Amino acid sequence: MSFPEPVTLVDKGLGNTSYLVDLGDGRALAVDPCRDLRAMRDALSARGLRVAFGADTHLHADFLSGARQLASTDSASVLASAAGDRKFDHTGLRDGDEIDLGGLRLRALGTPGHTDEHLSYLLLDGDRPVGVFTGGSLLVGAVARTDLVDPARTEELARAQYRSVRRLLELPDEVAVWPTHGAGSFCSAPAGAERTSTIGAERAGNPVMRARDEDAFVTELIDSLGTYPPYFHRLGEANRRGPALLPRKLHIPAMTPPAVAAVQAAGATILDVRPVPSFAAAHPTGALSIPLRPAFVSWLGWLAAHDRPIVVVREPDQDLDEVLWQAAKIGYENIVGELAGGIDAWTAASLPSISMALTEASPNPGIRVLDIRQRAEYQAGHVPGAVHIELGDIAEAADRLADAPTVVMCGHGERAMGAASILAGHGLTQVSVLDGGPEEWAEANGQRLESGP
Repeated sequence: MSFPEPVTLVDKGLGNTSYLVDLGDGRALAVDPCRDLRAMRDALSARGLRVAFGADTHLHADFLSGARQLASTDSASVLASAAGDRKFDHTGLRDGDEIDLGGLRLRALGTPGHTDEHLSYLLLDGDRPVGVFTGGSLLVGAVARTDLVDPARTEELARAQYRSVRRLLELPDEVAVWPTHGAGSFCSAPAGAERTSTIGAERAGNPVMRARDEDAFVTELIDSLGTYPPYFHRLGEANRRGPALLPRKLHIPAMTPPAVAAVQAAGATILDVRPVPSFAAAHPTGALSIPLRPAFVSWLGWLAAHDRPIVVVREPDQDLDEVLWQAAKIGYENIVGELAGGIDAWTAASLPSISMALTEASPNPGIRVLDIRQRAEYQAGHVPGAVHIELGDIAEAADRLADAPTVVMCGHGERAMGAASILAGHGLTQVSVLDGGPEEWAEANGQRLESGP
């Protein structure tokens, strides 16, 4: 290969990968850049590159694209499907169209399925294909879900996905596979998978390729589909219109505790991003717990409204930029401020606060066990008799739950604390959070985990 391997920029929270290709003359191609361009800018600076092209494989549902931002700040040319009907300047491509990158060429391949207008991009060095950016089509060990455009069209798009993947697998074995969606994505990538692969490896080892025919492929794909955050319904159209341009530095004001209490009374959400033990010790009454970590962004988009003001509570050593940029990636521009002085200032002002019991696994046969993990996690192994309600459904289900002694569990405690904070907001007063997971609880209670529904 006469050019360096693409730089992979992994967003562990969203489970996605953006790519930078060094074009050899100080310019670079960015594929599926995210709106949070900090890591990409660091990579560009370290290599002395500037982005000349920003290519999107599809209208993303799980993050806002950074391609329009790169066009504005870096004078990059945006490459995208002509069928996407984007409402901002771009070069619209159709199946078979090619772009001269200056020595390398990029060929658009129509690969509908994940979305209608989905393109993969084949990178050619002369006439030799060296790699293909597959976006949400062929993934490592999987293919992407097909129910995001319209649930009524899931089967239709699954059949299109079958044909698209088969087309990609006709490429030579040595061609690299560079997908966007990867482990951690709600777009159906398996946990623990590698981020990149080759056509030969996927032809030989991708489980969905072992389906005996198209019907079996469609059945297997549809049966594997789990739930996904509600913001997925909005971002495709937001990417079509073009995300709003952002400054290099995001900023929110510090608000006094009385000011925060006033906006909360008017309908704002107090979002507490502190670690689980800190939230358990004390937090503003009614606050929503979503600890700041890589998965923060997905749960923000699942649990907090995008159209109500949000005020952040954090520890002094937590990075406010990280909170704001993670939120911006999924279009949450409704964070109006942060609590000045944090929880200490709140309690000093004698404003309402509560604690949440954080419990170790111990014998407790009479307590209700509430498992709030995803369906696949629950079915892989759960405490006998556990009530299963996914975290994303807790708010809707809370009013149906009797106020009884309850321990909430997930894998480690972060998601469980989010669920507990929602339950407390609905008036349940006997809730505790397991510091640990189902294995610890089952062992302490002399049980074995059960699998299945």
